[in-house]
Amino acid sequence: MPTRPAPQWPFRWELLLRYRFIETIALWEGRLTTRHLCDTFGIGRQQASKDINNYLREVGPANLEYDKYLKGYKPAAGFRPRVTQGLADEYLHLMARNNELLNVFESLALNVANVEVLSQPVRDVKPEVLRPIMQAARQQKRLDVDYVSLNNPDREGRIIVPHTLVYTGLRWHVRAWCEKNREYRDFVLSRFRDIPEIMDESEHGVAGDSEWNTRVTIRIVADPRLSREQQEVVQVDYGMEAGALEISTRGKLVPYALKLLHIDPKEQLEDPTAQQIIVENRAQLSPWLFA
Repeated sequence: MPTRPAPQWPFRWELLLRYRFIETIALWEGRLTTRHLCDTFGIGRQQASKDINNYLREVGPANLEYDKYLKGYKPAAGFRPRVTQGLADEYLHLMARNNELLNVFESLALNVANVEVLSQPVRDVKPEVLRPIMQAARQQKRLDVDYVSLNNPDREGRIIVPHTLVYTGLRWHVRAWCEKNREYRDFVLSRFRDIPEIMDESEHGVAGDSEWNTRVTIRIVADPRLSREQQEVVQVDYGMEAGALEISTRGKLVPYALKLLHIDPKEQLEDPTAQQIIVENRAQLSPWLFA
C-alpha cells in the first residue's frame, strides 16, 4: 500500500490525535464506530460523529465509507493514509499501550532538537492479514493460515486459535493454540502468508493456556563480582529497591524479558562490567527459559 508523508495542516493537537486514531482503527480493524472515539478520548457521541465527518471532509475525502451491515465505517477501496504511515506497528503499539496513545505522541513529527531516538526496523504486516487474526482472537475462533518458519521455509498450512498479540521489544507475535502440535505456541506476525480464513469457534481459548496464565517474578540484582561502589551505581541505574529489581511477567514471556535486559541466562560473562546485572532467582525461572 503506497503511503505519503503526513500533510502539515494547522490542526489542533487533540484533533490530530483523533484523526490519527480514526485512520488507524479503520485501516487495521476494518470497522470504526463513534464508540471507539468515545471510549478512548472520553468525548460524547455527537463530538465523535463530528470528528469522523471532519476527517472525511478535511483530511481523507473518500477514505471511509459507511457499511450498514457492520454498523460502522470501513476503509474505502481507494483508501490512502493521510495522517499516519499505514504501518501495522502504529496499530499494534496503540493496542499494546491500552489506548494510552503514547506511541501516537512519539511518532508525531515534533522537530524537537537535541534528542535522538533509535527505531527498530519495521517488520511489515498487511492489514488483510492482521484483521482476521484480531477478529479470531476476540471471538475465540479457529483460523486457517499459511505460515513459514526457519525450520519450514516453504509455506505450511495450519489451523490456529489466536488469543493475544505480544510485542517482545523486537517484533510482534501472536500467542495461539496450534492444532497441528496440540499445544499453545508463538507465531511471528511477519511470517504469515496470504489471507487467514476465519472458521468456527474453538474450545481452546486463553483460559486453557496455563503457561500464559502463570505469573512469574524475575529478580534482577547487580553482579556481586562488582565492587560495592559499582553495585550502588548499577542499583540506581535500574531503580532497584533494597538491592533488587523485581519484574512480574507471564511465565511464557520470561525469555523475552531477559533478552530486553541483555541477560544471557545460560552463561555468565567473564567481565562483570560487561553485563553488570544478573538474575538472582535463575533456578526458579529455569522451567520458563528457552531450551
